[in-house]
Amino acid sequence: LRCCTAASVVTDGGGAAAAAAADERSLYIMRVVQIAVMCVLALTVVFGIFFLGCNLLIKSEGMINFLVKDRRPSKEVEAVVVGPY
Repeated sequence: LRCCTAASVVTDGGGAAAAAAADERSLYIMRVVQIAVMCVLALTVVFGIFFLGCNLLIKSEGMINFLVKDRRPSKEVEAVVVGPY
């Protein structure tokens, strides 16, 4: 950024307005780039949390299925339940 002094304003004339427009344009571009980077980072975090949650859900379903297979009823219980019918 250029420093504005009384001498530069007097000597530059129309060049100061062009420099101010260029500085304003570069600030606008920097702001747009910052917004784009923040959007990409936010989407990365959201999808990371989503996929981590899905992975944990799949693992928990696998653990539940593993426990269900281990805790099946014995054949004696089936005989008692089937018997009266």
